[in-house]
Amino acid sequence: MASSEGTSLVWLRDDLRLDDNPALSEAAGRGLPFTVVYILDEQSQGVRPLGGAARWWLHHSLAALSADLESRGSRLVLRRGPAGEAIRTLATQTKADHLFWNRRYGQPERTIDADLKEWAGGHGMQASSYQANLLFEPWTVKTGAGGPYKVYSPFWRACLASQDIRNPFEAPDTLPEPAPSGRGLPASDTLSSWNLLPSSPDWSGGLAATWRPGETGAQQRLEDFLDGPIEDYGTGRNLPGTEGTSRLSPHLRFGEVSPFRVWREIRRRHPHNVPSDVGTYRAELGWREFNWHLLYHNPDLATRNFRPAFDNFQWAPTSREELAAWQQGNTGYPLVDAGMRQLWQTGWMHNRVRMAAASFLVKNLLTDWRIGEEWFWDTLVDADAANNPANWQWVAGSGADASPYYRIFNPVTQSKKFDAGGSYLRTFIPELRDVEGKGIHEPWTVEAEGYPKPLVDLAESRERALDAYQKIKSA
Repeated sequence: MASSEGTSLVWLRDDLRLDDNPALSEAAGRGLPFTVVYILDEQSQGVRPLGGAARWWLHHSLAALSADLESRGSRLVLRRGPAGEAIRTLATQTKADHLFWNRRYGQPERTIDADLKEWAGGHGMQASSYQANLLFEPWTVKTGAGGPYKVYSPFWRACLASQDIRNPFEAPDTLPEPAPSGRGLPASDTLSSWNLLPSSPDWSGGLAATWRPGETGAQQRLEDFLDGPIEDYGTGRNLPGTEGTSRLSPHLRFGEVSPFRVWREIRRRHPHNVPSDVGTYRAELGWREFNWHLLYHNPDLATRNFRPAFDNFQWAPTSREELAAWQQGNTGYPLVDAGMRQLWQTGWMHNRVRMAAASFLVKNLLTDWRIGEEWFWDTLVDADAANNPANWQWVAGSGADASPYYRIFNPVTQSKKFDAGGSYLRTFIPELRDVEGKGIHEPWTVEAEGYPKPLVDLAESRERALDAYQKIKSA
C-alpha cells in the first residue's frame, strides 16, 4: 500500500475518457497515487437530473471507463450525493493535497466548482481545472464591444481567428495505484445500486442494439465517420435514410471523445486543404460551441425565452391526446412520426427530422417549446444542458440567431425532398412498409391500414401560428 502523502483526487464529470483528458494526464504526470471519482449528483441546487435515456448511457459509459482504468492499474470510485459535499469528504478521507478536474460551463456546476476551489485553498489543498470539452471557452470569445455573441456566423469566425486549437493529450499507458483511505482503498458505491437502467419495463433494447457507449465505441464511431460519410457530409447530413452523419453527439455529450481529438483527426487526414464537406462538419462542431457560449451567458436557457418578446406569445393549451400523439409518433405525418419512433427506439433522431418534429409541435400544434425540450431531455441519449434548449429555441424562433418564426417546416415537403424513396419512413413506420410511390409521404391519399389520420391540417395550423406570431411582432 502506497503512502497517502502527496495523493490527489481526479474528479471526472462529462469527460469519461482516458484520451485527451488534461485533468487525468496532469495528475498522472506527478507519479503519485491518486483517486479517480465520479459523483452522481442529483441533489445540488440547479443541477438538472439526467433523463432516462442519458441515465442508460451513463451506466454503460461508467462501466466501460471503470474497465479501462483497471486495465491501466487504477480504479473508479463511485459516490452519490451533492457533489461539493462528496468531494470534500473523499478528499479528506484520502488526505489529498491536490484536486484535478476539467471545467464545466453551466452556472450551477461552475458555482459548485468555485466553492470547492475556495474550500481547497482554505484547507491546504491546491485545485486545478483544465479546458477539455470545448475548443473555445465561452469567456474567451467576445464581440468588438466586449460582449457575448448572439449570432452564430460571426461567433464562429471569431473563434477560428482568435486562437490555435491545441493538440490532444495522449492517453497514459499506465496509471498510479489509487490513493488509500484509512486501512484500505476508498469506499465506492456499486454501479448497479444507482439503478440507472430502466426496468418494469426495460425499454432499452433498441438503444443497446444501436449504440456502444464508452471510449472505445466513441473512437470506432469517429474512425468510421472519417473513413466515409464525412467526405459527403454536406449532402449526406440531410438524408435521414442514409448513414450520412457522425452520430458522435452522445459520445461528445458524455466526453467519451474530445472535440480536440475530433479536430486533430480531421486535420491529420486533411493537412492542407479542407474539402467543403469536411468544413461543413467542422462548422457543426462550431454550432455546439455556440450553444455552450449561449448557455454560459444565459444560465436559464432551458426555461426562459432568449428573446423577451416571446414571453408574450400565446401558446395553445395542448391536449393530453395531442401531446401523446406527437410523443408516440402518431400524428399522421410520416416524417414526424418516423422521427419520434426512431427517438423512442434508439434514443436518437436524425437532425433534419428533429427540426421537422420540433417545428410540428411548436408551430402546427402551437405547444410551448419547453414541453418538447423536456421530452427530448428525457428520451435523447445526447441531450445536454446547452444543445437541447438552444436548438429548441432556434426552431421556436425565440432563441439566438433563431430560425424566423414564420419558417415552418412542412413535414410532407421535407420527406419528399430528403427521403424521396421513403426508406427512412418505412424503417420506423411498419404500417407504411407496403405503401408504394408518393403515397408514403401523404398516406391519407392511399389505403394505409392502421396508420392514423392527420392530427391537424397543415395549412390551417400554419395560419394559426403566423397569426399568433403577428400579435407579438406588432405589440
